[in-house]
Amino acid sequence: MTPSTHPLFWRNPSLPYLELRLVVDGRKVTYAPHSHQQWSVGAILAGQSEFLCADRLHYVEQGALVVMNPDQVHACNPRQNSPWAYYMMHLDKDWLADFLQQGGIRTSALWRDTKVDTLCETALFDGFVVLAELLMSAQYSSVEKEQKLKAYLTRLFLQLDQQNQGTEDLLPANPLYQVAAYLSEHCEEDRAIDSISAEFGYSAGYLVRAFKRHFNMTPHAYRLNRRVQLGQQALKQGEAISAVAQTTGFSDQAHFQRVFKQRVAATPDQYRRSVSEQDQDTTGSK
Repeated sequence: MTPSTHPLFWRNPSLPYLELRLVVDGRKVTYAPHSHQQWSVGAILAGQSEFLCADRLHYVEQGALVVMNPDQVHACNPRQNSPWAYYMMHLDKDWLADFLQQGGIRTSALWRDTKVDTLCETALFDGFVVLAELLMSAQYSSVEKEQKLKAYLTRLFLQLDQQNQGTEDLLPANPLYQVAAYLSEHCEEDRAIDSISAEFGYSAGYLVRAFKRHFNMTPHAYRLNRRVQLGQQALKQGEAISAVAQTTGFSDQAHFQRVFKQRVAATPDQYRRSVSEQDQDTTGSK
């Protein structure tokens, strides 16, 4: 049987901070540079791919874990003529930071970025795959799934945070963050970049160049990316695609579909039709 080229999105209303994606046949999957609000970790199950994270390019293959911090621009695409399959997990950063602090893994409940883009350790890779299969299985309760998730994250972050020692992040002082905050807050508006540049005291040309150098995408791409993020949130709540397109500032549904697929590698309908569990396992029994 030919494997499906459509991604599978797993969600569970009892674990609202977690989303899991499975791509079995990703040979035709392509991503434009994009970012997520969540912290993300993925496992390459088959094939080889090019992983661009910020301005760093990695060649990864089966057996590798890839890591993306919240709001970090990235793109991962299969190498030419290579099969490609992967799991990708997205975790709410506030939930994750609180769990790491409560578990004694970190001393603060404020989120702090991890420092590695890729990790090639067989035990952690195999553990991630086992966890992903367990999460997608209907044979386990939500309680069991959360326990297994937390146990794995403890192991993973004890390893990842060895890279973080002595590298505490400072709050960003770059004034471009003010522009980014404005674009995020007003992302549904189509205000011209020239006008926004003037408001913050920049020429349009300088702002576009400086913004792209710092955030790895232009102000317009940053705004589109934020619209897609809001669209994902709305689709997970079951809102109609046409309504989401309108409320997130796209000119029409076709424009929303095109931009969404470029950044999520799935159509809005595919993303909304997840293999979500409707609390079938809330009794706690297998």
